[in-house]
Amino acid sequence: MTPLVTAAVLLAAVTHAGWNAIAHRITDKPAGFALISGGGALAGLLLMPFTAIPAGPAWPLLLASAAVHVVYYALLMTSFRLGDFGQAYPLARGSAPLVVTVLAAVFAHEVPGGWALAGVAVSCLGLGGVSLWGLRGRRPDLPAIGAALATGLTIAAYTVLDGLGVRAAHTPLGYIAWLMLVQGGFVPAWLYVRNRSGTVRLLRPHAALGLLGAVLSVAAYALVLWAQTRAPLAPVAALRESSIIVGAAIGALLFKERFGAPRIAAAGLLVVGIGLMLHAG
Repeated sequence: MTPLVTAAVLLAAVTHAGWNAIAHRITDKPAGFALISGGGALAGLLLMPFTAIPAGPAWPLLLASAAVHVVYYALLMTSFRLGDFGQAYPLARGSAPLVVTVLAAVFAHEVPGGWALAGVAVSCLGLGGVSLWGLRGRRPDLPAIGAALATGLTIAAYTVLDGLGVRAAHTPLGYIAWLMLVQGGFVPAWLYVRNRSGTVRLLRPHAALGLLGAVLSVAAYALVLWAQTRAPLAPVAALRESSIIVGAAIGALLFKERFGAPRIAAAGLLVVGIGLMLHAG
């Protein structure tokens, strides 16, 4: 993790929290995600003349990642619809590095040591606090928590697929261009099938905000994919999830969500755990 790689991943964390906040802010979730993913596909198409085609071994990983991304979009829409941004975002993003650490050990032979295991334990405490604090005698919102954790599993899956795929592609920019193009058309196509002639009417009110989200999404993931060609997968995934703090601030300031001192402390525990995993890398 050189200073340049670290800076790139931190910038990706901020831009990622930004596009997720935009996706949460757009009230019509299918329209918002159609604009963000469709804008990503357009960005991929525009990048193609300036990039090489990914090498053959990368394609099975790229196609598998595109399929997982479609499931990820569906689960992220659901988690944002069911829960607060300040709860759904930390749960989804914070759970992912825990799974990536395991998957990277199995599939990329990047075996975690004691620091990584300590990070997993501390992060789990933080995750529990973020998800359960503030219930005040109410039952946990299990559907919202479940959707956020399922989102985290898809994040872990595509992180490992893309980490291996971009290394096999021998062209990080070409990989991101083709990935955006392949995965980006599914949500807009689904919205069109559902609404036909009414699709443009649904998209128009959110077009500017949605396309801004698309630009931030492509930039965030391009930075992460480049970093994965320069450093092990687990510490890159862990450092990227420093976006949890940005997401917590956005939830409190922009969406006026309750995020008191105990939940901030829980989010802090989560970031400490991620820091331990980063130290392990």
